[in-house]
Amino acid sequence: MKLASLKHGRDGRLVVVSRDLTRATDAFIVVPTLQRALDDWERYAPALAALAEQLEHGSVPSFRFHEHDCAAPLPRAYARRHAAAWPGYPALLRQAAGAEAAGSEAGRLRHAPSDGFLGPREPLAADDPAASLDLSAGLAVITGDLARGAGMAQAEGAIRLVTLVAEVIRHDRLRPDGLDLDGAEAPALAASLAPVAVTPDELEGAWRDGTLHRPLLVSRNGKALGCPDAGADMTQGLVGQSLVGQGLVGLVAEAARHHALGAGTLISAGPVSNRGIDGGPGRATAEGGAGYACLAEARAAEVLTGGWARTPYLTAGDRMRVEMKDTGGHSIFGAIEHDVTA
Repeated sequence: MKLASLKHGRDGRLVVVSRDLTRATDAFIVVPTLQRALDDWERYAPALAALAEQLEHGSVPSFRFHEHDCAAPLPRAYARRHAAAWPGYPALLRQAAGAEAAGSEAGRLRHAPSDGFLGPREPLAADDPAASLDLSAGLAVITGDLARGAGMAQAEGAIRLVTLVAEVIRHDRLRPDGLDLDGAEAPALAASLAPVAVTPDELEGAWRDGTLHRPLLVSRNGKALGCPDAGADMTQGLVGQSLVGQGLVGLVAEAARHHALGAGTLISAGPVSNRGIDGGPGRATAEGGAGYACLAEARAAEVLTGGWARTPYLTAGDRMRVEMKDTGGHSIFGAIEHDVTA
């Protein structure tokens, strides 16, 4: 099933959305908010799934679904953990800056703000002309309750929903690998989620090996910035000190290694990043490559291949769009689309 939260109060109004994202029906007859549903998923999920099936058959009242009316699916989460799960991203930024390679940060989870996500179509304010403002796009999962020390099977079972995440970063305040001077993940100025969150079973064959295997489409002012494959080149998560081949599931297990996760915890995996054929920087889309999911990686690749960065950071008047489509070309989660304003 596909779920969204329309703008209403602090926690939104839960709706069930059709598979083609054209229609929706209110879920208040089952549960009013997504957080309430996550708190007692075993009770509410079957009823929400039945409502989704009725919506597909046109047997319940429905209305036109507009992504502009949406808040984030989970407007405020109790906790969020964030990782740079595609190691090519921090490595490329270090290399372009001439920094010595430090210990791998890939898969390492950090706490990140979760108390107020932007709506997927809200504007971004570029209020400092000196800011190196960037938008990085990736995947996120929303979990149910998970006990401390849970194994991989339990971690996979705790993933309730999958969605897209975009973070607004000031790179002028970071060290070369995208971390702040203390080595902690720099807090995003803002973060947003896609309009719709989707249960893994709705993703069919695209959800395998514990992650989502589809290109992430990122564009700037209508021009493709990248279409990197979210299922490729991922660290695959850390459990203890060992890498495991379970993608986002591995990140969930790592998040629960020392602390139990509460229902509504959001795990975000950092910008999707594909390596080039030779293991170096990926090529831009204009050169037939997969491109990039953030401006900083595009700039780093330009420095390494051409000696200087041609891609500017965000300025007023820009529009950034993030989306993922199924094999039939239909949007899976709806689009994150932010206009940059002065």
